[in-house]
Amino acid sequence: MPGAVSRFAKFAAIAFLTGTTVFASIGDADARRAGGSGFGSRGTRTFQAPPVTRTAPAPAAPIERSMTPRPQNTAPYAGQSPVNTQRPGLFNGFGRSMIGGLVAGGLLGMLLGHGFGGGFGFLGMLLQIVLIGIAISFAMRFFANRRQPAYGPAAGPAPHSPIAAGGNTSSFRIPSIGTGAGDGGGQTNSKPGDEVGLGQGDLDRFEQLLTEIQTAYGAEDYATLRRLTTPEAMSYLAEELGENATNGVRNKVSSVKLLQGDVAEAWREDGADYATLAMRYSSIDSLVERGSGKLVSGDDSRPTETTEIWTFLRKGAGEWKLAAIQGTEQRAA
Repeated sequence: MPGAVSRFAKFAAIAFLTGTTVFASIGDADARRAGGSGFGSRGTRTFQAPPVTRTAPAPAAPIERSMTPRPQNTAPYAGQSPVNTQRPGLFNGFGRSMIGGLVAGGLLGMLLGHGFGGGFGFLGMLLQIVLIGIAISFAMRFFANRRQPAYGPAAGPAPHSPIAAGGNTSSFRIPSIGTGAGDGGGQTNSKPGDEVGLGQGDLDRFEQLLTEIQTAYGAEDYATLRRLTTPEAMSYLAEELGENATNGVRNKVSSVKLLQGDVAEAWREDGADYATLAMRYSSIDSLVERGSGKLVSGDDSRPTETTEIWTFLRKGAGEWKLAAIQGTEQRAA
């Protein structure tokens, strides 16, 4: 009987150490993923993170659904590791070798008849497990703190409301492009990010598109969505609406209002203009049953605020159309 208990204790110790290694590895994998997902295309910049702005000081979530081929050498989003590059951590390098050595040493001791705890028997084995567990816990907290991303501070205070700013009815203001750094004031960047030369008329149109597209989506107005979006963006919106219909629900969206917005970057490629903007807006957004109208999720009476990154595309002398949407929420590492 004592022999059976001893064997059980040995197997339990091995399972404990193996499980600790596996769970720590899973936690490290989760830390690589950013929260939220985007869809659509930003041309050759689809898989590059747009510059942060005052409206969206946190990096945008990556675009995960796109018909644009992914290039081999693409700058990673903040909080993500480059492709084929291992992130240093507790279970890479020295930390992994240390744990592997401890486990291998314990197994070797068992094979030689000394037990997992060496010459100190079962109590010695338990003491080693406790000490290893404490060391692993400390090291995981240490490396987790070192992996926390450091976001640059937003430049300047939040812009004043349009009414307080002297009657300007637009929620957009021409910022120092790419930095969200101001209410104008004659500031310019040493390396401007606006290669298009956006004017107030363009910004007013972006604000209108935000309201029109959200309203059309809530009304399941496919004709309006096709007119205001690129074919690729429309395909993803139609897919979401189709999934809602299959599940017997409908996404109601109303009272859309832009609260703050600024330009992250604007550029030209292949005869087309692109403009990526950060927009914080309020809306009444809820999910209801299609037949009864019963609330499933969200709030159908009070507005909530959302911050997203929208990219618009204009070909030649045509109209601006929605090309991509990205979220801004980040999962903690």
